[in-house]
Amino acid sequence: MSKKLNIALLAGDGTGPEVVREAVKVLEGSQKNYGVEFNFSENDLGGDRYINTKTLVTEKDIQQFKNADAVLLGAIGHPDVKPGILEQGILLKLRKEFDQYINLRPVILYPGVETPLANKGPEDINFIVVRENTEGLYAGAGGYIHYGTKNEVATQESINTYFAIHRCIKYAFEYAKNNNRKKVTLCAKTNVLTYAHDLWERIFYQVAEDYPDIETDYGHVDAICMWMVKNPEWFDVIVTDNMFGDIITDLGAMIQGGMGIAAGGNINPDGTSMFEPIGGSAPKYTNKNVINPLACIGAAAMMVKELGEEKYSKDIDDAIVETAISLESLSAGKMGMSTSEVGDMVLNSLLSQNE
Repeated sequence: MSKKLNIALLAGDGTGPEVVREAVKVLEGSQKNYGVEFNFSENDLGGDRYINTKTLVTEKDIQQFKNADAVLLGAIGHPDVKPGILEQGILLKLRKEFDQYINLRPVILYPGVETPLANKGPEDINFIVVRENTEGLYAGAGGYIHYGTKNEVATQESINTYFAIHRCIKYAFEYAKNNNRKKVTLCAKTNVLTYAHDLWERIFYQVAEDYPDIETDYGHVDAICMWMVKNPEWFDVIVTDNMFGDIITDLGAMIQGGMGIAAGGNINPDGTSMFEPIGGSAPKYTNKNVINPLACIGAAAMMVKELGEEKYSKDIDDAIVETAISLESLSAGKMGMSTSEVGDMVLNSLLSQNE
């Protein structure tokens, strides 16, 4: 009997529907080989719906995602909607609603993929960023005084609680233990953010006491950025707060070959998680069939692993590697193949592993 998995598809804006379509193609075309049966349901959240109806996340949306085992997201971001409305009203809303308190970002250079770092290869770029996903400067605490005047004051507060920090750091150490990782590095800024990041550092070393076999390290965020470029091989698992995680994972995407390969997950280990390519909606490429779908297929592989299908996930990753080697470039429009052809190639590679 097949294992049934209900997946909600939030294709979203721009090129999101195109890359989600290829990820679904790969899953639907290979599911029987792995004893899995996917039931996909679609959701139209995004910029077009907001423009037409002025609605963001509704109770009906929440219920659909609650009924799903996971959510596969394409991209949110529309050129005709003011920045912040969709991001806060959809992405941050869903992360908070489903308590997706971990943003998990593998930074892995695949064989055959080019990195802008000189003299670095796949053996040097292979680490994971664990980002706290619900608090910090992204918690939405702040406001204006005298808005629109010359006396205007704007505040944005960083919220950091023992509870959220502890579970994030605990997740990082558990991830290291369960995935044969040897070191966890705390990325913070204790010399300037002396209250919030002092709390992060104290909890970090407190949790580390329960994992004596895992090495610990600390780096200020600016130093971490330098070392990610100069010595990426120093890192294994990096744990950090919401804002710093947002920044260093984009840097990570560049050193692993670009946004076309970078996938991530918004994780609630005990609830509904959401997986996505991190490259954004790329509206100028919409409906041109030239966007790279590998990051979204990689997000689907992360999703499958989170749902307990580790071999299936690894085989998808291996198929992505084989496909990436064959592409002329990972950049949109420069791959040497169309979006749909890349999806076909991943699926064919995956099926050939089971012949």
